[in-house]
Amino acid sequence: MISDKDFTFANYDEAAAERVTWSDYSYWRSTFRVFFKNRTAVLLLILLAALLLFTFIQPHLPGQRPATLINNDPETGMTLFNVQPNEEFWFGTNSIGQDLWSMVWSGTRTSLIIGFTVALSEVVIGITVGVLWGYVRSLDHIMTALYNVLDNIPQTILLILISYILRPSMSTIILAMCLTSWLKMARFIRNQIVIIRDRDYNLASRCLGTPTYRIILRNLLPYLVSVMMLRIATTIPEAIGNEVFLTYIGLGLPVSIPSLGNLINTGRGMLMYQSLRYQLIFPAIVLSVVTVSFYIIGNAFADAADPKNHM
Repeated sequence: MISDKDFTFANYDEAAAERVTWSDYSYWRSTFRVFFKNRTAVLLLILLAALLLFTFIQPHLPGQRPATLINNDPETGMTLFNVQPNEEFWFGTNSIGQDLWSMVWSGTRTSLIIGFTVALSEVVIGITVGVLWGYVRSLDHIMTALYNVLDNIPQTILLILISYILRPSMSTIILAMCLTSWLKMARFIRNQIVIIRDRDYNLASRCLGTPTYRIILRNLLPYLVSVMMLRIATTIPEAIGNEVFLTYIGLGLPVSIPSLGNLINTGRGMLMYQSLRYQLIFPAIVLSVVTVSFYIIGNAFADAADPKNHM
């Protein structure tokens, strides 16, 4: 038989009753832990970081020649044009005697500045417009009509038109790309917002009187980190590719401004001459490393930022 002696009354502790359990889980710490498990992405990240760092410090290193300087033989005064890669000119010289080593890194800086600027504008404009488009129902009809109009204008035609009307320069290239580059991001973010805006936790937040901006910043955008990072990572090589394309059709940057597009377009004409193919190979290798690295790193980080992949 069970008696009262078998039981001990517990005292009520108000402080213990209010104490709750806690977790040391951190979303970003978990994201980076998953990302650094991808050895290929980490290796490419180190390679890309080293390349970007060297690109911007290269002009300040000792013994570097200006990219646009035409090099002449000090003894004969003759222009050193189409010199094969050697100890003095590591990447050789081009058809007018410019050091291809300096030209490649100067062109990489130009293309990266264009790529990062276009990517930044796409992120700021695309995410802002996309969130408002998807969350504020009264804007849906207006924004959809505006999107249909702008999206039906071929981006290639717009790039060509702006580059043809305005004076060729870096600002012209950036303006032409920024005019419509945000459309894809805005449409993508809008579709994602529509999917999650009416979920229970968002409805509960609205019922509790949570301000709209707080719902967007705390409930919606963190859910889209992975897809936004993937889009951002692909925007930079896409912008560089557009700059190369415009230069290829003769509407890119002037020849006086080194860029990967200018170098590849010039090297393309040397492809038929075996001794001059280095003028295409070196800038093409740098362009390939930059674009492929951004794409693979972006995919890896997007997968790591997906909460489903966290332990």
